[in-house]
Amino acid sequence: MNHHNSQAPDHLLALIQQVKGHYIETRDQGKRRGRPRNYAGLSFLLLAVVAVTLRTFRERELHRLLVHDERLREALGFEQTPHRRTIERRLQSLVAEAEAQIAATGKRIVEEVEPTLEQPPLGAIDGRMYEAAGPLWHQRHRAAGIIPRALRNVDTDSAWSKSGYRGWVQGYRLVLQGLVFPEPVPLFAAWRSNGEGEATITAAALDQARLPVTTLLLGDETYGGAALNAAYAQRGGWLLTPKQLPKERRSWKHDLFAYRKQTIELLFQRVIQACDLKACPVKGKERNGAFVLASVWLYQCVFLTNYRQGTTATQIKEQIDKARWRIAA
Repeated sequence: MNHHNSQAPDHLLALIQQVKGHYIETRDQGKRRGRPRNYAGLSFLLLAVVAVTLRTFRERELHRLLVHDERLREALGFEQTPHRRTIERRLQSLVAEAEAQIAATGKRIVEEVEPTLEQPPLGAIDGRMYEAAGPLWHQRHRAAGIIPRALRNVDTDSAWSKSGYRGWVQGYRLVLQGLVFPEPVPLFAAWRSNGEGEATITAAALDQARLPVTTLLLGDETYGGAALNAAYAQRGGWLLTPKQLPKERRSWKHDLFAYRKQTIELLFQRVIQACDLKACPVKGKERNGAFVLASVWLYQCVFLTNYRQGTTATQIKEQIDKARWRIAA
């Protein structure tokens, strides 16, 4: 872990201020039940951003970092260092807040990024499985609720699922909607169990007005159901999947759909490479969701800053690397 004692500003502190500036208050944040929180949700969202930037995922290490780095603690909005158990508990309850923040930022990106006549608003959506940490737990043992004695540190929250590209994977699923033009950038993300269908996740988000609607959305066959297509059309968009492509002959729809694979896979790779987070770093659905979603929100925020400044929108990994090494700003 990096212990930063210098009084000179560094790129991590600058990155935190940048991300904080993109934070959007959502309607659900004022409707929480129970005792008021001692610490704001934003502080723990930012702490998750710090975790993925520094690749420091254990609550004990994050607690130690806050104890020894007063300037960072203040930048995150903590008046005092939260207890390690508080950090653990709040990170485990962060998924809904992170998803809401990504969706709100995505809507802002759709509003601000100017399309052209040659490049109209166009989106793509797909899912990716994140392999769970720890040993593989065979499906027959899962069904029986048995953890063999030789297996240690099994992630019991994870589940098996299969894709044509990667085969069987034990872990979790990230559904990501991204803008295609002018540059691939996330607009929406949902962290779910491997057992949940991507179309079901998307339909729920659309029904709850959490999915930004672009003029055209490209998806694979998973998203080709009539109900989802009709629901998306009712909200002013067109969902194009292989099931909507003409079978008699190749048309302009085929050429348009060809953008999907190029852009959504590229976007997944850019988000993964920006924080070097391609598999689950810890155990548990909620803990992993906090970190993976934080990496998506971080990507959005840096992209939007670059876009507003007129710099190359995809120069994101370089800025995160400078923050990771805490280079002087």
